[in-house]
Amino acid sequence: MGAGQRRLGILVGGGPAPGINSAISSATIEARNRGLDVVGIYDGFEHLVNGRTDMIRPLAIADVSRIHAQGGSILRTSRANPTRKPEHLERTVQALQELGISYLITVGGDDTAFAAFELAKASEGTTRVAHVPKTIDNDLPLPAGMPTFGFETARHVGAALVMNLMEDSRTTGRWFFTVVMGRKAGHLALGIGKSASATLTIIAEEFPKERVTLDEVCGVLEAAILKRRVMGRKDGLAVIGEGVAGKLDPEELASIPGVEVGYDPYGHIILGDIPLATILKREIQRRFAARGERLSIGDVTLGYELRCAPPIPFDIDYTRTLGHGAVRFLLAEPADEKLRYGGLVCLDEGRLQALPFEDIRDPATGRTRVRLVDIESEYYQVARDYMQRLERRDLEDPDMRAKLAAAANVRPEDLERTFAAALAA
Repeated sequence: MGAGQRRLGILVGGGPAPGINSAISSATIEARNRGLDVVGIYDGFEHLVNGRTDMIRPLAIADVSRIHAQGGSILRTSRANPTRKPEHLERTVQALQELGISYLITVGGDDTAFAAFELAKASEGTTRVAHVPKTIDNDLPLPAGMPTFGFETARHVGAALVMNLMEDSRTTGRWFFTVVMGRKAGHLALGIGKSASATLTIIAEEFPKERVTLDEVCGVLEAAILKRRVMGRKDGLAVIGEGVAGKLDPEELASIPGVEVGYDPYGHIILGDIPLATILKREIQRRFAARGERLSIGDVTLGYELRCAPPIPFDIDYTRTLGHGAVRFLLAEPADEKLRYGGLVCLDEGRLQALPFEDIRDPATGRTRVRLVDIESEYYQVARDYMQRLERRDLEDPDMRAKLAAAANVRPEDLERTFAAALAA
């Protein structure tokens, strides 16, 4: 770094998402063109929280000019949380100061956004922070319904995989339960299910209570399978949002043989360790076995296959604008006093906008607000209308009610009580 030259650091936090390298590339190119020295910080905050300043690499235009179409992250990533302990945050601020980093771009989701805000405040202006919103979960509260980068690629790749599974289902006459990543929000599951025209999609937002039981979730699946049979098909595929597992009681999960409930550095249950598809499969098979029937179900989890996929043109285009915009934001005079230490960079109607970190916080929890699926929206209602799942109108049709009761091996008058959970979701 030359005398008097300002330095920009770039790091990536949280899970991978398609488009990370494109964001790194565009930010580096714009920063270099503006006369900044640029360094990439390996493994998110993992080394900074320990005060290490050696896990960096210089980034020149030649290093990044052709990485925009690559999946993964050339800087790797981690879920290390610099706010977990006060000394971690202090060491992180000190390490950035020792590295001479005046500007920092953090690429990540809601947890990294939370950490970026705390870091920006703790540095008191010595390191200004721009956060670039990244997550395949699409759960950050961006304006005008804009997706987080990586979501569109994940939906594209996931829908193609689900279409393959649906063809397998049709060919073999079996069901598939396909769990799709999304810690709290069901955007990715619903987007994949709707795009692939899955038989049904179940997301956490459909259950308004804080907790949901395994019996309630299985009630929706069992009723859908029976209805599908009445309509003449024994095959089908259910997409299930991973966030459903997050609504299950941790004690109920821990009581299931072979399931261990662990927590990440930000205090979230590690849903990737919960074999939700297998749990649901076993319970549904048990229910059909009680009727004297063996039901063939394949269980699949989609997530890791999606996170490091090469980005589609939408995400490349999007992240080139976001990376470029992050540098412009950092070098510009703050338009709002709340942006003095930093903010989240996004697009609103095609124009760059910076949101103050405090404006995307939930005042009740102090954490980054999560954008959930609005189940009252037209988007959701269209998806729901094309699903095959038990609806109250099915029980109002005497012929359908009789057929469903016969398939479930219950009396017609007991049908509503048997599938109360399915009707409530």
